[in-house]
Amino acid sequence: MFRDRGIEIKSPEQIDKMRVAGLVVGETLELLRGSVRAGVTTLELDRIAEDNIRSSGGVPSFKGYHGFTGSICASVNDEVVHGIPGDRVVEDGDVVSIDCGAVVDGWHGDAAITVAVGEVPDEALELMRVTEESMWRGFAAARLGGRVTDISHAVEAYIRSQGEYGIVEDYVGHGIGTAMHQPPNVPNFGRPGRGPRLVEGLALAVEPMVVLGDPTTHVLADDWTVKTDDGSYAAHFEHSFTLTDRGAWVLTALDGGESKLAELGVPFGGR
Repeated sequence: MFRDRGIEIKSPEQIDKMRVAGLVVGETLELLRGSVRAGVTTLELDRIAEDNIRSSGGVPSFKGYHGFTGSICASVNDEVVHGIPGDRVVEDGDVVSIDCGAVVDGWHGDAAITVAVGEVPDEALELMRVTEESMWRGFAAARLGGRVTDISHAVEAYIRSQGEYGIVEDYVGHGIGTAMHQPPNVPNFGRPGRGPRLVEGLALAVEPMVVLGDPTTHVLADDWTVKTDDGSYAAHFEHSFTLTDRGAWVLTALDGGESKLAELGVPFGGR
């Protein structure tokens, strides 16, 4: 089950269990996408998420994680990641990043979306598009026998091709399975052909965090919320995925990623 510096390799049956957890996460995020609107608080969004995860047979991965109080991370505008749900009221023009994790029968799913509320500047919408597309380009670059940084390089190359965006380097993707965060790290930048080999049974969470300005960040006094130093908008997208002998399978996407992978000309590896 474990090899190569603590990396967890799953059996097909265990990957199927991860798919169950992934669907709980994916369905919860779609519910939240429809719930984000002007006037709602981030704590109300958190309660919607927790109720849905628990009613689906799961447990929120984030709640209690190193003392984190929420079931989701809700990060608004210049908050990059790890925003704590609370009494903040979402306003028209906000960009809200929601990170969500669930564990079902001991197996984790982890994914994130960024949602525009009302009239949002075009540059922020484009930032969201570029960030999400870069994640999919990372999946498209993954092949059995390849290396982890093939994903990293594809994410960075796409972002760089789209304009002067800042890639946050201090927060990266990760392995996932019986724990939410496992080896190996999956950076959103770097040269290809490095890092652990991509093999069947390895599951990874790929999560680019991209900003409109300078990528340097700081953590607020709550010891969780990460903000851009220059106050620029941030976007964050994430999915957990694996590779089978047929292709890529995005475990937290409702359709397994089949439609988007097809658009990119990538074989779908789901069951």
